[in-house]
Amino acid sequence: MGNYPQVARDDILAARERISGSVERTPLIESRIRGQRIWLKCECLQTGGSFKLRGATNRLMLLDEQQRRRGVVAFSSGNHAQGVAIAAERLGIHAIIVMPADAPAKKIEGTRSHGAEIIFYDRATENREEIAARLGAEKGSVVVPSFDDPHIVAGQGTAGLEIIDQLGASPAQILVNCGGGGLSSGLALACPDAAIVTVEPEGWDDMRKSLEVGEIVPVGPNPPPTLCDAIQTLRVSPLTLGILKDRDARGVAVSEEETVAAVRWAWQEHELVVEPGAAVSMAALLSGKVEIIPETVALVSGGNIDPALHARLVS
Repeated sequence: MGNYPQVARDDILAARERISGSVERTPLIESRIRGQRIWLKCECLQTGGSFKLRGATNRLMLLDEQQRRRGVVAFSSGNHAQGVAIAAERLGIHAIIVMPADAPAKKIEGTRSHGAEIIFYDRATENREEIAARLGAEKGSVVVPSFDDPHIVAGQGTAGLEIIDQLGASPAQILVNCGGGGLSSGLALACPDAAIVTVEPEGWDDMRKSLEVGEIVPVGPNPPPTLCDAIQTLRVSPLTLGILKDRDARGVAVSEEETVAAVRWAWQEHELVVEPGAAVSMAALLSGKVEIIPETVALVSGGNIDPALHARLVS
């Protein structure tokens, strides 16, 4: 991916100005868990169904004319794919998205509906980064990674600036669903006074382990199956880990049962449709794995779940 300069809070402030007309200011809603007040930042209500439109829009708006003509290549299980597809469609840029063949149908359809070209790969035997790099080289296109890019991190961090505006102060603690750490690191920069807790599915908690030892620990061989397709990242990046380490972030892991309970809770309490990978932040609070302190915010990062699966999980 090349050596990027570190990203700073000023980059997030600039990203907010750049993308302000292109992303929704999503609701911050009050809720209660075990009698204690928490806040839910509802990025599941963002255009495209997740926070990913923020980073994708920021990245694509920074392309020059020649780069725009040559198009972009991205790789994603779905939410980043849709974010890039929507941003590209709005800017008149051709987008190729490398997606796993087993991605949820809703995410595939959503990506295709915005005119993106989809190339499928086998999650178990092929490397999406290599496929994307090859396509980019063949076509002279810019590869838009899902988290390992300072402009993506800066775009995702704009959600944190909104939280501060909406609360009228910095939150004390933010729980954030973590795949590669683009959103977590963006929030860590945007909200320097908040404690950052990354949440991952058990067996996929490489950011938690990486933060504990201070260097990248990839997901081990044969990780368990998980409904959290949105955060099945096999390794984090030096960029995202570095930012989170500097901020003394810590990580926790939740079980599939705890995650499903959180999907159900969000529907029953707030009629929010939340995908499993976006529910782990709430699962950490509901299960008591993270203490609720005043002004705790849980990121509800996406709502792209097949309706039949959602109906089964909440019934």
